[in-house]
Amino acid sequence: MGGRKFAALLVMLAGISGARAQDYPTKTVTIIVPFAAGGPADVTGRIVADIFTRHLGQQFVVENVGGAGGTVGSLRAARATADGYTLISGHMGTHAAAPFFYPNLGYDPQKDFEPVGLIAEQPELLTVRKDIPANNLKEFVAYAKANESKLNMGHAGVGSVSYVGCLLLNSAIGIKPTMVPFTGTAPVMNAILAGQIDYDCDPILGPLPHVRAGTVKALAIAAKKRSPLLPDVPTLAEAGISGIDLSSWWGIVGPAGMPAEIVNALNAEIGKMLNSPELATFLESEGAEAETMTPQQFGELMRMETARWIKVAREANISID
Repeated sequence: MGGRKFAALLVMLAGISGARAQDYPTKTVTIIVPFAAGGPADVTGRIVADIFTRHLGQQFVVENVGGAGGTVGSLRAARATADGYTLISGHMGTHAAAPFFYPNLGYDPQKDFEPVGLIAEQPELLTVRKDIPANNLKEFVAYAKANESKLNMGHAGVGSVSYVGCLLLNSAIGIKPTMVPFTGTAPVMNAILAGQIDYDCDPILGPLPHVRAGTVKALAIAAKKRSPLLPDVPTLAEAGISGIDLSSWWGIVGPAGMPAEIVNALNAEIGKMLNSPELATFLESEGAEAETMTPQQFGELMRMETARWIKVAREANISID
């Protein structure tokens, strides 16, 4: 996403009215993004931080804490004081899939966090480097099987959205490539552009500008229907691989025990943001969808997603080794 476009969005959203939760906040609030700057979690986290800053009278700053598929930053957030001054931009990987991939995770996504609000959902896109001799999924499968020993897959860490998505795809294809970890999907895309990585599975927000520029190739989207942003890119099912419907989500959570009035005030700000025509248009332009949820509804989504991804991973015979 271009800097001018992002800045313009923030200016438009500045007009949304805000409300305080009594005296909160009285000092700077940190929103942990558990990945490197530039990826979907970082973009959504910064949009929310800017809105909170404008409407709640104090600075909300983003701190990028990458590592271990986002679980390093998540663990820090879980252990923070539950006073509303440390939040995290969590997602499907860190707060649903992680328990399967990290038996000794160190935190429980349900017990150790207070859900605040859902921000956005996006389908994942299979993206390959420009010079791979494959222009559709069938050709990629043939290429991957023939070159499995030298194939490199990039991801944002074990248990991350990009890791889970490609792991399911690899299992369906029947390949075990070299899986190269990064601190976020933005560095993965840089590696693909440099020819160091062959492919990745990233929410559409990240690779979209590169696909449009022709510097990488998008072969399939993990969704029930095609994206209007890339109408020529088929779904995985259309391309021959069924059973992988992977929509990633992002939301704001805090340490368990945060005061209800703070949680509700932050959730109200997220609701105003999501209901603004400007943000709805922006999310649509980036291939994302948004649904206003109460903290309780978001918590239920997290519980359902945790159970779902454990089931999906086991049925796909995915190993945690």
